[in-house]
Amino acid sequence: MNKLLLIIQREYMSLVARKSFIVITILVPFLFIIIASIPVLTSKLNSASSSLETVTVIDETGHLSGVISDNEQFRFIPLRGEPGTTNVKRFFDQSGESMSALVVIPANVLDSAQVNIYSKSTVNMALVDHVTDCLNDTLTSVKLATMGVPDLDKIVREAQVDIDVNSVKLADDGSESESSTTAAMLLGMVLSLITYMFVLTYGAMIMNSVIEEKTNRIVEVIVSSCKPFQLMMGKIIGVALVGLTQFLIWAVIISGLAVGLGIGLADSGPMSEVSSLVGMVQSVNLVGTLVCFVIYFLGGYLLYAALFAGFGSAVDQASDASQFTTPIIIVMIVALYAGLGCMENPNGTFALWCSMIPFTSPIVMMVRLPYDVPFWQIAVSVVALYATATAIIWLSARIYRIGILRYGKKFTLKEILTWIKTQ
Repeated sequence: MNKLLLIIQREYMSLVARKSFIVITILVPFLFIIIASIPVLTSKLNSASSSLETVTVIDETGHLSGVISDNEQFRFIPLRGEPGTTNVKRFFDQSGESMSALVVIPANVLDSAQVNIYSKSTVNMALVDHVTDCLNDTLTSVKLATMGVPDLDKIVREAQVDIDVNSVKLADDGSESESSTTAAMLLGMVLSLITYMFVLTYGAMIMNSVIEEKTNRIVEVIVSSCKPFQLMMGKIIGVALVGLTQFLIWAVIISGLAVGLGIGLADSGPMSEVSSLVGMVQSVNLVGTLVCFVIYFLGGYLLYAALFAGFGSAVDQASDASQFTTPIIIVMIVALYAGLGCMENPNGTFALWCSMIPFTSPIVMMVRLPYDVPFWQIAVSVVALYATATAIIWLSARIYRIGILRYGKKFTLKEILTWIKTQ
């Protein structure tokens, strides 16, 4: 036991003390925030730096030229046109560089429901959206007016109903509490992606560590004073503690950033947005979900890390490990897609079975947890996951004890399976 603790300590300290670990641990939360802010910043920068473009509108109907209004990006010049006489090339030749695009509203637009936008380069999507929004409501009103029913457009507008659906969760005692399907879906998606990324990352880290020690022949010295099983489990547990340390630091940083962001929004005025965000977070059983996340993350990590360690011991170079690691990665990708596919129906039969299969449950169950999964399903899933992880660790240990001292040959899967039976 003392030797195992020494190996765990050595593996943990060797990774935590690296500058790359410290830099990544501190920077990743900020990088996530920056990545999430890129679309908003890009939109603001584009609107701030874009110059006003001139667009000519030729209306062949005679009554729609003024419908398309100017905005901060486009200035529209309405012109009257005769049906079928518009010469697009002549308009561009006469305008030179002053006109960026030409919108032609044909005389039969009510029947064809089609408007053409001409430009010498690819048409700006913002222009297409603006023209579509301006014409849709007007053409609908015009078409309703042609039906001869008095005040039909008013009747249609008054008949339109916009439903605001509120999610309410009913407790066993009859009490009601607000729930947020959006918050549950986002939390499940984030947790499943985190599980996938870090199980794969830390599993590959263990495999590279095994291959490195085997290549440098350091392992021959280490196994002279401890059992191969102790060495393998020391690596697995040590890297697991590194992962939990990283998660804990990220949780503290992200919590601090969230509190700071909430205070900043409160001081700037939009309290409704802060209250809405807090309500969305409170609607999910966050503590229970995070506890289950740690349990499933550790179970999935133990399962896949043991596979990476076992197969890593059977090769001399990382490039030779692809024949063994590719099936493992494919299984994890299938689990990720199964989890994302279960977001629409997290309590369906497919989601239930995928959350029970040990190789997919660490990822799929992350999607289901925010939707209040019955306790018996979590219990059965956890027992199956850890039982399978224990069996995989035992099998990988039998591969590891022989493969760690084998050099200079590429072993097939059939040969590796014989090591399990070897005494």
